[in-house]
Amino acid sequence: MSESALSARTVLVTGATSGIGYETARLLAERGCTVLLHARTAEEGRAAIDRLTAGGIDAGRFCPMAADFTRLSEVEQLARRVAQEHPRLDVLVNNAAVAAPERHTVTEDGNELALQVNFLAHYLLTSLLEGPLTSGPGGRVVNVSSSLHRTASIQWSDPHRSRRYSRLAAYAQSQLALTVFAADPRVTAVSVHPGVCDTALLPLYGLEGASAAEGAAHVVRLCDPATEIVNGAYYDRSERVEPAPLATEGRTIKRLARLADVLVGQPA
Repeated sequence: MSESALSARTVLVTGATSGIGYETARLLAERGCTVLLHARTAEEGRAAIDRLTAGGIDAGRFCPMAADFTRLSEVEQLARRVAQEHPRLDVLVNNAAVAAPERHTVTEDGNELALQVNFLAHYLLTSLLEGPLTSGPGGRVVNVSSSLHRTASIQWSDPHRSRRYSRLAAYAQSQLALTVFAADPRVTAVSVHPGVCDTALLPLYGLEGASAAEGAAHVVRLCDPATEIVNGAYYDRSERVEPAPLATEGRTIKRLARLADVLVGQPA
């Protein structure tokens, strides 16, 4: 890991109060980054920073940011605050994720829960932060995806899966969408499957997993400007591999952007 290359960079990590997001925030701060630590609520963010600083990290490395991703209005508020306070953003780590609930659940914005939290909120956040991410050289986005994207399909006529719902299919669809989004040409982005880790999402994968810190190390490596990346690339832990064919298909990339713009209420 190149500490000098990462030092003094500003990184926004979503879903940073537990699991891979928390460990990513810790590793980045230890390497000299300013970490914009996103939490669902301000209280959860402060508690996470208290735990991190109790471990010996300088509190000045962290800036708490709060937004509930089940409310797109809060995502917009988050983007406005980041852009105002940090006009140059070096890295955005789109990590926040939930397991789709057992029963079909729709947010107040009208979107299926996993699709909104895992993909649409990140799509909106990334789109609104395009300016800060491209204001200096080397800005990049790291999407924390999943190998389960390979099992997925995007239900174009029923993206919220209101007619036929399966929690695993809904979760996989959200991860496929996030992986496809990495190939969007507006910002330089990659996706990474950090491995099966012992986090709240472990039940979707199996009974055993690596530590969250091991998974986070693969994310942090891609945040490092010393790691050269190609837009749309997909990594399985530290190895670059081909994603599902849909993830690099030009027609799918454009179609997903059009659908997402509609679902988040952005002008086309």
